[in-house]
Amino acid sequence: MGKIFYLMGKSASGKDTLYKLLLERCPALRTIVLYTTRPIREGETDGIEYRFTTEEVLESFARTGRLIEMRTYQTVCGPWSYATVDDGQIDLNVSDYLAIGTLESYEKLRRYFGKTFVEPLYVTVDDGVRLERALSRERQQKEPKYAELCRRFLADEADFAVENLARLGVHREYRNDNLQRCAAEIVETIAGITSN
Repeated sequence: MGKIFYLMGKSASGKDTLYKLLLERCPALRTIVLYTTRPIREGETDGIEYRFTTEEVLESFARTGRLIEMRTYQTVCGPWSYATVDDGQIDLNVSDYLAIGTLESYEKLRRYFGKTFVEPLYVTVDDGVRLERALSRERQQKEPKYAELCRRFLADEADFAVENLARLGVHREYRNDNLQRCAAEIVETIAGITSN
């Protein structure tokens, strides 16, 4: 049976960059594309980073029992939902996968597939560095949403609290002070697990 390697961390911890790098270095891993109702950002492509959709479409997945997990955040721009859908893209009999998300979504995937099939990859970075990265990224948007950046930054502190990580058995963290070194450590972990 395959594994889902679940990359997670606070906002602006470098998850997206690491995710792309890990896919280059581990080409056998398949991806799981999440659905979201949030607006597309500059540089994103529908179906690559996310499947951009509507609440109505997500509700139809829920009605048909295909919604694995969904989170809705009350942002300063209105509610934004993120969801993992059983739409045929995940088959643990065929492949290993690399996914990206939050601790909450990790917990729900683990519950859906079983904890032995979902492996946590928790990325951390200094909070000051995270805030600088988030601000830099937001400044590049046509309409920066600074209040949402602040809300998300503070929410991550509560979501990734030490007790929440411990409760879910997330004991190892990958420090992203050096992108190449961090990626190499994660690749080593993935290789060690997939070779067994």
